Amino acid sequence: MDRKEKALKILDILEKEFPDASTALIFKNPLELLVSTILSAQATDKLVNKVTETLFKKYKSASDFADAGIEELERDLSSVNFYRNKAKSVKGAAMKIVAEFGGRVPDTLEELTTLPGVGRKTANIVLGNAFGRNALAVDTHVKRVAGRLGLTASSDPDTIEEDLTSVIPPARWTKTTHLLIHHGRKTCKALKPDCPHCPIQAFCAYYREEFLKNKK
Repeated sequence: MDRKEKALKILDILEKEFPDASTALIFKNPLELLVSTILSAQATDKLVNKVTETLFKKYKSASDFADAGIEELERDLSSVNFYRNKAKSVKGAAMKIVAEFGGRVPDTLEELTTLPGVGRKTANIVLGNAFGRNALAVDTHVKRVAGRLGLTASSDPDTIEEDLTSVIPPARWTKTTHLLIHHGRKTCKALKPDCPHCPIQAFCAYYREEFLKNKK
């Protein structure tokens, strides 16, 4: 079985396991998702949603974030870890959106990744979920699960993205992100993966090479 056939079989199984898989971040427009994704780095979606519930009532546009005093924005984000850096990124991104994109979040990878605090992962999350584009985002769960499955041999997120998108049809890229994240959170956990109850263990290199070997 080649990697493409293997990837498609894995996705078909995970689609049945998580039929409603989608982002847990709550947003109404591309700007809200962009801000939420910046805040979500090394923070739980639950915490981010709690913060943004109030935040988005106060800041409704890119101009609102751009015009905010940095100390005030830091206070508004203080319950999120690394809030000072994140406040700087949010304000910087908003300022560039206002100055260069007419106040609207850009809808291409090339433009999004010019914004402060926005790398390929964040850009792909926004593209896939706010703009409906075909985009695969590599976060820590996607990186871990793809590696254990043997779909990539790299630890570099950009290379992992290339490896996955080379064997997965574009129309499935965005959903793939959510499926691998859900599987990583429920079963393929970082410290104690639940290999015995994994629905895709038959296709997993880690299961064969690590779990079964350690049981002997």
